Order: sequence, then C-alpha cells, then structure tokens
Amino acid sequence: MLIDSHCHLQYRGLVEDQQAVLDRARAAGVGGFLNISTRLSEWDAVVATAEREPDVWASVGIHPHEADQHADLGADLLRAATEREKVIAIGETGLDYYYDKSDRQVQRDLFRMHIGVARETQLPLVIHTRDAEEDTLSILEDEMGQGAFPALIHCFTASAPFGRRVLDLGLTISLSGIVTFKNARELQEIAREIPEDRLLVETDSPFLAPVPHRGKPCEPGFVADTAAFVAQLRGVSPEALAASTTRNFFALFRKAAA
Repeated sequence: MLIDSHCHLQYRGLVEDQQAVLDRARAAGVGGFLNISTRLSEWDAVVATAEREPDVWASVGIHPHEADQHADLGADLLRAATEREKVIAIGETGLDYYYDKSDRQVQRDLFRMHIGVARETQLPLVIHTRDAEEDTLSILEDEMGQGAFPALIHCFTASAPFGRRVLDLGLTISLSGIVTFKNARELQEIAREIPEDRLLVETDSPFLAPVPHRGKPCEPGFVADTAAFVAQLRGVSPEALAASTTRNFFALFRKAAA
C-alpha cells in the first residue's frame, strides 16, 4: 500500500470528479491520502472530504502565498481547527520567496505561529519552502530550540546541505513527481541519501505530474509512478519502498494511526 502524503483534493482539476479520482488511485494501490489546505476558506471542505472518506485525512493551515490575506489569523482559530477528528496535520505553511505573493515578514510571522500550534498539539507541520532556505532554517533551528515539534519538508527541491540540516533537526522529507524529471539530477542524488525512516512520497496533485504523465493534471494515483522511480534510484523493490513510506507516514502522523 502507498500513501499520497500531500494532495489538494479540493483544487480545480480534482474536485470536479473527486470520487473517480480517489477510486483510480485506490485501484493503483494507494490506500491513504492527506488532503492539504492552503487558506481558511477551504478548511471546511478539506475536512469534510476527509470525514466522508475513511482513507482520507486533512490538514489545516495557511500557505505562504496566502499570508497577506491571513495576517490576523490567530493561533486560537488554528488550534481549534486541529481538534476535529480527521485533522492530523498543520499546514501547509512556510516561506516562498520565489513568487513573493505575500510580504516576507508576514510569511515569517505566520510560519512561527503555525510552529507554535504544532509544538502545542504535537501535530506534524507540513512545510513549503522555495528560494528561502536560509530563513527557513533559521526559523526552524530557533523554534526547535524553544521546544521540539514534528515536521516535514513537503515536495523537497532544496539543496543537499539544507536537506542534511533539516534531517539533523529531526524532520522528514517528502518527494514529489519532480524527482522523476530529466533535469532533476541533483534531487535524484539527494533522494538516494535520505534515511529510509525519514522518507515520504507525495503528488502535490493536481500539480507536478511525474513521468510518464507530464503535461496532464496530476492525480493521487500517480504517486505510484513516483514511488517506483524512487525505489529504482535507491536500489530497492517498489514493494519495499511502499512499505517503508507507509510505515513512516503513520509514525509521523500519529493521529492517523490512532
């Protein structure tokens, strides 16, 4: 069994035919889905999908692109949302200096607020970081010094030194379909080095469809293609990689295991 540890089932391209999307993924061997939220307005729908489907879980959080529109979101509101049974994660949150769709200081402040709730609840933090390695590490190291919290870097595309430092902090790393791209040689080398017990796979669907689905809307079922590619990179069987990444998912997202 595989788990898609990061998908957006409420996004256009998936939500219109959501049930069929899930059924196709299940037929491909996917037995679990973490449905990720990016803004307050979608929390209810993201959680409702998880409450309807026994193999779907939900996150609540604010993407850095949306930070300016949620600058006043309080920790109390986020904390309350985490109390719903199928909410097993906080995020996605983090820093994105590539698009700079929100003020960088607002992004940093909101990131720290999410971390505080993750520390308090011990629900894993799902982190987005792009072109912001230095600030992401600075915040993570500072906040870990104030008290540990579980977290992962989703859709990892950062440098090897960044990867080693977040692993040193105890984080997990998730690989998306980007690792299958022909120009992703550096990422493929990093994928070989990630410790077996710190690795997850994801689609980030409907984005980033892996080879051989490039140019199509990505679906959660395509996590099987990414997992098969990563297994070959690491010299293990697809079955072994599926088993280890599923085990890692439930070890990190303990509320799902419960």
